[in-house]
Amino acid sequence: MKKHHVGLFLEWALAILLGIMVLDVFWGVITRYLLDSQSSWTDELARFLLVWLSILGAAYASGKKLHIAIDLLPHYLNERNKKILDLIIISIILLFVVSVFLIGGLHYVYISFALGQTSPALGLPIGFVYMVLPISGAFILYYKLSDLSITLKNLINGN
Repeated sequence: MKKHHVGLFLEWALAILLGIMVLDVFWGVITRYLLDSQSSWTDELARFLLVWLSILGAAYASGKKLHIAIDLLPHYLNERNKKILDLIIISIILLFVVSVFLIGGLHYVYISFALGQTSPALGLPIGFVYMVLPISGAFILYYKLSDLSITLKNLINGN
């Protein structure tokens, strides 16, 4: 799968989740102010969708290299050292993603399913909410391994 297709998939997923969240919040406002009895599940669903949007959005931003970065040091480095710095940064990101998003996220999902935790209003297993961590981690891992490969090739070839 190419990075473009993964990015396109994430764009569509984020757009769909955002659309569902807008409809959910709209329905919550309608039931609260016009029907005078708010649906109990709308706030909870909006919170869960916001979590998914935020964390999947982080994966999307990682793929598009849209995250905030301090770029003071690279201005003082030559091209070869910039690539070496990129390798170090990508390696740190990979370590974080594997340990927190993948290992920690999968552990968190497993524990929440094992304990049978459910959300109060929706009755949805909380593990489904936390599942965004390993899913997003897999996307970030894909993007960063791709970046690592490209950076290594450029460093070896002297580009």
